[in-house]
Amino acid sequence: MRQLLVTTAIVTGGCLAASLGGPASAYTVYVSNERGNSISILDSDTLEVTDTVDVGQRPRGINISPDGKRLYILTSDDDHVEVLDTATKTVTGTLPSGPDPELGVLHPSGNPLYVANEDDNLVTAIDVDKGTVLAEIPTGVEPEGMGISPDGKVLVNTSETTNMAHFIDTASHEIFANVLVDQRPRFAQFTNDGKYLYVSAEIGGTVTVIDPASQEVLKTITFDVPGVPHEAIQPVGIRVTKDDSKIYVALGPANRVAVVDGKTWEVKDYLLVGQRVWQLAFTPDEKYLFTTNGISNDISVIDVASDKVIKSVQVGQQPWGVAVSPN
Repeated sequence: MRQLLVTTAIVTGGCLAASLGGPASAYTVYVSNERGNSISILDSDTLEVTDTVDVGQRPRGINISPDGKRLYILTSDDDHVEVLDTATKTVTGTLPSGPDPELGVLHPSGNPLYVANEDDNLVTAIDVDKGTVLAEIPTGVEPEGMGISPDGKVLVNTSETTNMAHFIDTASHEIFANVLVDQRPRFAQFTNDGKYLYVSAEIGGTVTVIDPASQEVLKTITFDVPGVPHEAIQPVGIRVTKDDSKIYVALGPANRVAVVDGKTWEVKDYLLVGQRVWQLAFTPDEKYLFTTNGISNDISVIDVASDKVIKSVQVGQQPWGVAVSPN
């Protein structure tokens, strides 16, 4: 028994597992504060802010490396990506991103990082190890949403004004298909099996379901929140459970996260969160889903098993992006 306790008491995300005999559950949560020019750091076990780190101007999208050692921060008004060493909690360097980087996505291998440059109508591919630009890919007007297939072969960018999802070959860095979606697409998310792609449309108020293999639109998911004007329902961030059974959609100023059945694509529930919910991130064990609420300056914590909001945590000014350590 003594040996069992020694081998199962492990440190995760800098914290001792809550139960010596059970699996580790504590991860580190990072939140970018767009107006606060900072990163709030939280412990997923205590659900409390443990530190705040000052960074560059207008941090929005953030991405964590697969080993959890680096956080890539898209500082939009500084026109670069800052690299935060998660062990020392210090910015150790910058990466060239092109103008106004907003959202990024990492290749499943951890390199490269693909960044949407909203002001320049480009997607920039960055070698995060060498700190060099691999390619600049012209897109439609105001690119923002970024998604990548599980095998890393297909990158999808959404252009807000062109209202398209652009399919990009990551080997050639060329667009091979364009799919018309609803107005002002903001986010692209593949299912974990790679069979479907979900694209949110902020002004259209919908999520488009696309077959990535054929680039055909299969369905348009609509939302109807009782007591909320339709124009306030503005889908942005999307996350999908590992088994693809549930889709979570942040509905912006509707102050709700929609829970959608991953098989039928029917809306199952609307969860009340903070004001103007932007982005979403799971803990790796999918115990919690975190939302960033840009107007109420907090994050909401959703218990994934019960689909209940269990806590609100105050962070910095105008929280935008969220990422969770992989271990």
